[in-house]
This record gives sequence, structure tokens and C-alpha cells, in this order.
Amino acid sequence: MHNQVQKFTDFAQDTLGLVFNDIQTLMTAFTHRSYVNEHKKSVSEHNERLEFLGDAVLELVVTDFLFNNYDEQEGILTNWRSALVRTESISAAAEKLGFADMLRLSKGERQGSDRARLQILANTYESVVGALYLDQGYDVAEAFIKETLLCTFDEILKTGSWMDPKSRFQEKVQSEEGFTPHYRVIEENGPDHDKIFTVGVFVNDELRAKGTGPSKQTAQVAAAEKALEK
Repeated sequence: MHNQVQKFTDFAQDTLGLVFNDIQTLMTAFTHRSYVNEHKKSVSEHNERLEFLGDAVLELVVTDFLFNNYDEQEGILTNWRSALVRTESISAAAEKLGFADMLRLSKGERQGSDRARLQILANTYESVVGALYLDQGYDVAEAFIKETLLCTFDEILKTGSWMDPKSRFQEKVQSEEGFTPHYRVIEENGPDHDKIFTVGVFVNDELRAKGTGPSKQTAQVAAAEKALEK
């Protein structure tokens, strides 16, 4: 246990540049539910409550930043905020800070899918924000978010990644090829209450990509994402 405390104390100082009043708060931020299940005798608290708190602090900081720096309509500000706080954005920030090496996970969770890993990292980022808010106050939590996440906003604007995949693909195809993509259901599987749709996105009657999902809309978005990757 002493080694764990020292590890997180060093991480707080070297990576976050802070001396925590209660280092246990930061340790809890990195503790996944699965780790508690494997270490019930020594660990009793996981990071989900801190994640709940950090999520609210994160949304407020991002909203305040956008509102005070950009004179745009509510719809655009909402899309920009969504791009900043989505799983991919905050998990990338967590990855860059070396959070993956600090995670306290069960052996099973360590062998999970890439998507599950991204979600855990994103949740941990929010938990750390919650821990910073509790231990150091709002201003420190805000500074952390600005330094690690809001600094990526210029790139988000530059690439247009704040737009949903269908809008991005349509804009790209219209500007480069002069056509408007259209979507067509290729296949439906499963009973009425649990259908899976396969949708193709076509440009000038050429199939560019397919996507699947539990609704036509979800499948369309998946198809647009794959078309953009290509």
C-alpha cells in the first residue's frame, strides 16, 4: 500500500504539478469497479462517484470557455462542446498524460477491447477532474482542463471533427465531387423488437461504405464514419 501511495504522490507532483491534501482521493479516481471486486479486503471505493462529479465540472468549464470566447449560436456551441467532451477527445487527453499506466483494473478488464479501454480512460479523466475539484478547488480543476483538453479545440475547428459524421461526409463529397451522398437500407436482420440494420452510403450510385446498427439512423452514421475513414 505504501508503494501505491508513493506512486500516486509522485504522479500528482510530476504530471499534475500538485501536492494533494488527500492523495487517497487521486488514488480513488484511478480505481475501476473491477479492481475493488478483486481487492475487497484492501480497497473499498471505486471512481464512479468522482466520475459523476467530474463530468459536471468538465461540462461547466467547457461551456464557460465556449460561451465567453465564441459569439456563436446555441446549436454550434452545443456541437463544439460535444466534440470536446466526447469519449475520443477526453480519452486522448488521458492517454497523453500517461493515465493508462496508473489505472487500477482487474486482470479481466486489462484484456478488454480497445473501445472498452477508451471508455475507461475517458471515465478516469472525468474522475480525476472530480478529484481535483474536491481536493484543490474549482480553479485548479479548470486550469487542468484548459491545459489538457481545451488546448485541442483549435485542431477540432480546423479539421471540422465537431460536425457529425454524416454532415462531414456530405460536406467533403459535395466540395470534392459535386454530389450529395444518399443512404439505402441493404439488409434487415432479427425480430421486429430487436432488428439490426445494414445501411449503405452511395455517391453517384457508387457504394462507398456500409454500416450497421439497431436503427436506420445509427447505421447511417456508422456508414458515414467508415466512408470518412476510407
